[in-house]
Amino acid sequence: MKALGASALAHTALSAVPTRFTAHAADRSGYKALVCVFLFGGLDCHDLILPYDAESYDQYAQLRSSLLDQQGTARQRNNLLPITPATSTVLEGRQVALPPEMPQLERLFAQGRAAIVGNVGPLIEPVTRERFESGSARLPPRLFSHNDQQAVWQASQPEGAQFGWGGLFADALLASGANASLPQFTTITTEEVGPFLTGRFAVPYRVSVAEAARVDFLEDYYDGLAGERAELLEAVRNQLTASSYRGDHLLERDMAAAFSGGLETNEAYSEARQQGISLSTRFPPTPLGMQLKTVAETINVRDRLFASRQIFFVGLGGFDTHSAQARNLPRLLSQIDGAFAAFQASMEFLGLGRDVTLFTASDFGRTLAVNGDGTDHGWGGHQIVLGGAVKGGEIYGSLPPPTLGHHADSGGGRLIPSMAVDSYAAELGRWFGLNESELSAALPGLTNFDSLADTFI
Repeated sequence: MKALGASALAHTALSAVPTRFTAHAADRSGYKALVCVFLFGGLDCHDLILPYDAESYDQYAQLRSSLLDQQGTARQRNNLLPITPATSTVLEGRQVALPPEMPQLERLFAQGRAAIVGNVGPLIEPVTRERFESGSARLPPRLFSHNDQQAVWQASQPEGAQFGWGGLFADALLASGANASLPQFTTITTEEVGPFLTGRFAVPYRVSVAEAARVDFLEDYYDGLAGERAELLEAVRNQLTASSYRGDHLLERDMAAAFSGGLETNEAYSEARQQGISLSTRFPPTPLGMQLKTVAETINVRDRLFASRQIFFVGLGGFDTHSAQARNLPRLLSQIDGAFAAFQASMEFLGLGRDVTLFTASDFGRTLAVNGDGTDHGWGGHQIVLGGAVKGGEIYGSLPPPTLGHHADSGGGRLIPSMAVDSYAAELGRWFGLNESELSAALPGLTNFDSLADTFI
């Protein structure tokens, strides 16, 4: 029942959303959606954006010789996919490339539908190598820990964080009257979501890749018996609304209302999905492909869900490549490539190419130095932003050189972030329709950083 619990609580809690903190809200017209793709385990940013000019590539190949030997021809320079930003100066004369597993991302980049945001990571304040080494810099808590850095990325606090910036974005929108008819469809996840989509009022509604969240004990008991299942659900609903649940036992009454509300939410979602038009896009039958297909189908029925703003969370694991990176990472990169291309094609089919923005996040980047057949936990990493509203075909942030000992190296090629997660999130929030006071409420550390000189959306 854990999936139902989120939707049920949303049904009851969202009715209490206040409106007092939404003065001077930004433009909320039309439809917009944000899609967070969280890459669990820590994506090796040095294998996502590779050096391409001969000098840089040779430096890279020397540092990663043991790993490149295991990768065979896959990472040979002539097999890489060079990308050329139109005006970006962050490369300082260098050239970079995508891995050969990502030809569709290369095409989307060339078409201006995708951008790379370099060296993003959790920060409390700007950090230099000198201050890091001297111990004088304030650093995010529990660096290099998977669970903690996932939480810091999603909620600006380590494991145990309660509210995520996606949920707080949703709070601001709900308080201004967005999605008033069915507010529980504002934040939707296909994953065992962490704090990212949880706000003070917004609660993530979880769906499977084929349907609404299910009431597990009912479904398991009546698996395959559609008629009896329907009768049981009706009996449960009648019992929950019976007079025995309207007495003075507050906990019993609230639980019954939450459970009943969850059933109604599931039915509303299932009915909307069934009535949606079929998408012509063929999604790859991979875990990420199926999750993004579910997101696309949900966006397809946004009008039936009375949703003008939505935030989605999907996830893909397997990026903790301490070992066997040469075997495992290319498969994951290929999965990202196919799923992202299909998702963007589906949004364009729906006429929403400029109204939906997908972005990646990950625990952390990884070290440039290798441990034999893998890489170790890092800090800053490179992210992908996808959509028609993105100022694509560019590289933003910074891409430090593929060497050790440079200004952003905290040791072993572990990058000190040049762009805070707060700044990255704020750019997405502004596009989504939040004003500066709403952004500050969702991202309290934002005031410690200057506005980005070059915005990516």
